[in-house]
Amino acid sequence: MRAHSEHRWLFPTVGRLFFVLILLSACATQAHALFPHHENAHKEIEGLELDWRQAQLSNNVSEVDRLLADDYLGISANGTLETKADELTRRRSGSLHITQLDLSDIKVRIYGDTAVVTSKADVVGKNGDRDISGRFRYTRVYSNRMGQWRIVSFEASRISPSHDSEDKH
Repeated sequence: MRAHSEHRWLFPTVGRLFFVLILLSACATQAHALFPHHENAHKEIEGLELDWRQAQLSNNVSEVDRLLADDYLGISANGTLETKADELTRRRSGSLHITQLDLSDIKVRIYGDTAVVTSKADVVGKNGDRDISGRFRYTRVYSNRMGQWRIVSFEASRISPSHDSEDKH
């Protein structure tokens, strides 16, 4: 009699476990359907990084406008805080002139609807009369809003010559 009562307890537990597994599988399938961009997000973000690079080299104001979120905030290598309006004004004025922008060591990490890019950038250019040429590391953050990736944040740090040689490994 005792063995029979143990099996009665076991079967409902296995049944519940099976139900939970099916439910989790269904939730994972629905999540995948809701967020299909995650499969190709790395390639899409890498493409947007190249679009950004080209927009910088050609001073394409409309492309910069398209890529930046309305609530964008950037921090330049000298610590200046810049909004989307600041970026667009600077581009329209022609005060920023980048003649070379080589990217390397690009790493893209996806966290749901947020993508974080870190990279090195070798820049040759001027901001007004000031030479802004140099080697930089930067972090750019994208947010996917209604199916469109937009840049919401950026921060650059100049790589000092002494750290540049240490960083090549």
